[in-house]
Amino acid sequence: MRIEGSWPAIVTPYDDNGAVNLGAFNQLIDFHIKHGSSGLLVMGSTGESTQLSLPERRDIISHVADYSRGKIPILFGCTCSTLSDTISLATHAEGAGAFGIVLIVPPYIKPPQEAVFDFFKQVAESVKLPIAIYNNPTRVGVNISPELMVNLSKIENIIADKEAIPDVSQLQEIQNNTANDFSILCCDYPGYSLILPTLALGGAGTANVAGNIIPEEMEQLSRPWVSQDDAIQAKELYFELLPILKLLYSVSNPVPVKAAVNLLGFEVGNPRPPLPTFSGAKLTELTNLLKNTGYLDKYSQ
Repeated sequence: MRIEGSWPAIVTPYDDNGAVNLGAFNQLIDFHIKHGSSGLLVMGSTGESTQLSLPERRDIISHVADYSRGKIPILFGCTCSTLSDTISLATHAEGAGAFGIVLIVPPYIKPPQEAVFDFFKQVAESVKLPIAIYNNPTRVGVNISPELMVNLSKIENIIADKEAIPDVSQLQEIQNNTANDFSILCCDYPGYSLILPTLALGGAGTANVAGNIIPEEMEQLSRPWVSQDDAIQAKELYFELLPILKLLYSVSNPVPVKAAVNLLGFEVGNPRPPLPTFSGAKLTELTNLLKNTGYLDKYSQ
């Protein structure tokens, strides 16, 4: 099983009272099916996973896994602060018929590398689901070393790695020392500018934020390269999309992208405090950019 292409990390929709709006997930899923996203990530950092209670996370998994089954593959964020809660959520996902899960180092704890390996290994052994590992040291305080990622790739059901690191040499080491069926994806944060280097090294695609609002363009940009034409087209498209990427990361994720999804006509609410609402001059700038590029008309509901 190989994960490739564009896997947008979608927002978690809330209603006017700030409660999770399960029905709105259906609209988001249908939107990505219509516009060709390869798969989705639910309850990642873009989905405000740390802002959700365990009961809310279980409800989201149950609802989304049921609605998406046979339509589009979805990876569910299952990492909690403790190993036992993480295993509990992972086994719940398996029982709900989820396609797979994504794991990150539990934030704030800053465990050493050996403990990180044991954590992922024990979760992987508790389920048969496909697992993607998400390496995002700026969020969690720990970088998963290339050596550790290579060792994790040897665990049968760990099939993918999403990297969000400012070091292309790390991507190089992982790509060079893992099997061909192990998928390496990257984030779309323009401050790291990983998309073109990842694809040039043989990477499988992206797990991205921008696909929430420009799914077809991110799917095109995220395709693995098989020819020189692919590289040329990806470079041109990347620079075309760069102003949007910069705005989507101008405030902590998911603040801008949640506002952008609302601009398209979805009702996903605002981020939960202490995350702010995207407003004022930045919101005007984002609105004008989406209008002027034609994407607001193209994707409005």
